[in-house]
Amino acid sequence: MVFMGKSGIVRLWLGSRQVKPPTTNAAHKKPISLDRKPARLLLSDPKTYAEKEGRFLLQLTNAEAELAAAIGWTKKMHQLLCKKSEADLALLMKESKTTMLSHFVTGLQRDVKAIMAALKTPWTTSPVEGQISKLKTIKRTMFGRASSQILRARILHAI
Repeated sequence: MVFMGKSGIVRLWLGSRQVKPPTTNAAHKKPISLDRKPARLLLSDPKTYAEKEGRFLLQLTNAEAELAAAIGWTKKMHQLLCKKSEADLALLMKESKTTMLSHFVTGLQRDVKAIMAALKTPWTTSPVEGQISKLKTIKRTMFGRASSQILRARILHAI
């Protein structure tokens, strides 16, 4: 006997026959949020934390010593970049070898000249990057119909 129906009917029938894993009533751990809030917490001043946030970070850093070292290094790097002092950069790069960010810093060492230039000069590429982002957004909204004339008209119109 040969089945003469369509494959979709077979898929529906098989889907209804599959055994679903039993659900347990055990307390599930809430997954760590991957939004900006944990990053903000890790880099902000501990004096500004709410009580709950302070307890969370204290427990986290007590449980994971390597994470605490990485957070400390990240805060030092953040301060160095905000103050624009190039004196501590070499020392900070050496210090990073003991943290879990050593692979990240290996990449930074390839660009150490650019980092030094960013610390020495008052110039920034932020306005240019903003214009490039705006241009890419306009091109994406045009779905591949972005000839140079149309794109020029859209950009001039946007200004």
